[in-house]
Amino acid sequence: MARKFLISRIALAVAMTGGMAVAAAPTTVAAKEKEKAPAKATFSKEYAAVAAPVDKAIADSKANAAVTAASQKAQAAKTDAEKAAARAEVDAAMGGVLAQLQTAEAQATQPFDKLKQGEMTRNVGVLMNDPAMQNKGLVMMLDSGQTSPESLGQVQYLAGVTAYQSGQYDVAARYLQQSFDGGYRDTQNMIQPLLADSYKRSNNPQAALAMVQKELEAAKANGTKPSETSIRSALQASYDAKQLAPSTEYAAMLAQYYPSPASWNIAISIVRQLASLQNAENLDLMRLMNVTGAMKDKRDYLEYLQNVDPRAFPGEAVKIMDQGLAKSLLTQAEVGQDRANSAGRVAADKASLPATERDAMKPGATAAQVTGAADVFLSYDEYAKAETLYKAALGKSGVDANKANLRLGMAQAMQGKAADAQATLAKVSGTRGPVAKLWSAYAASKATPAS
Repeated sequence: MARKFLISRIALAVAMTGGMAVAAAPTTVAAKEKEKAPAKATFSKEYAAVAAPVDKAIADSKANAAVTAASQKAQAAKTDAEKAAARAEVDAAMGGVLAQLQTAEAQATQPFDKLKQGEMTRNVGVLMNDPAMQNKGLVMMLDSGQTSPESLGQVQYLAGVTAYQSGQYDVAARYLQQSFDGGYRDTQNMIQPLLADSYKRSNNPQAALAMVQKELEAAKANGTKPSETSIRSALQASYDAKQLAPSTEYAAMLAQYYPSPASWNIAISIVRQLASLQNAENLDLMRLMNVTGAMKDKRDYLEYLQNVDPRAFPGEAVKIMDQGLAKSLLTQAEVGQDRANSAGRVAADKASLPATERDAMKPGATAAQVTGAADVFLSYDEYAKAETLYKAALGKSGVDANKANLRLGMAQAMQGKAADAQATLAKVSGTRGPVAKLWSAYAASKATPAS
């Protein structure tokens, strides 16, 4: 099964509780009129009087052992009951801060009142590990119109994160999109997967796909390497929508630009699931999985063996069984007898190769005969001879051009002929098209390795 690109809860927690510099100007509130704030941060007299105790309680919380202990309980709480109890402890340790905060909110009438009220609400929400409360405060800050330009993207991002944590996915998507469009990028590179998942959870996967498509197109136009996060987000969105063509496109991009056994496993697994290939077609996908080191479990080896015909390709079948046995992913009980039968055919099969090649190169040989001979040489990793024979087959009437071009491209790719392989594989269409696209990505990844 294709790997899901899940959001890390630990990373989200870090994002939610991270520091934030948000004020447009100093925002410490003063109860006395003579202690006026700077001109750019003017609070109403009524608000200043009721907000000052809350501001002080927050400022003193770091040095208050009772608050620290209760806050740690809130962070560690698992059940709703545990969370409620821990938050009540935080409230009590801060001198009934929730009631004071509510009183202050009623008096927050001026823009800077609302900015400060939002800041305090968010901070108390952090201490209580209450995402909904944090979100309320962050939204108040944004709605005040006084958030500083240099902090706007971060506040929008955190508003999106806390909305996501609160299950308000449409709200999360709105604020995350605003933050993303404004150019903000968090240090954990979570904004794109969070935004994509928010769109998905709010039943709008196409919006996520459109977002990353735009960025990928820009990277292509600029001749730059596209973001792995963008590719993975697009791949996830198209896979969730069960769309084969875009899934194949993004799977190929992921494997080409960020080649690794893990990336190839994701790319190939997704195409395996969505393409519903016949055994003879899926065999070439399993061959790619083996070449890229992406086979990782018993199912991969058994599927490969199911696709390859030991009677036609005994050497290849033995090779795969031996690999699985060496990695302890297959057992003698599972494949011992089959391996013995296949191994018994290898010597005679190899001995017949020269005659098979001669017959295939005769003028009267049929397309099926030449292609069959090429298939045998391909199965024994005789890529140069396979290339010659597939080219000959393509000149015959009645040839299966998609099959011959696919395997010709594979043979060229395995010889390091990247440009030839890509040109050949581009000719493949129909059900073998997705397989050809991944093999083309393999050839491209070998021609231009990832930096």
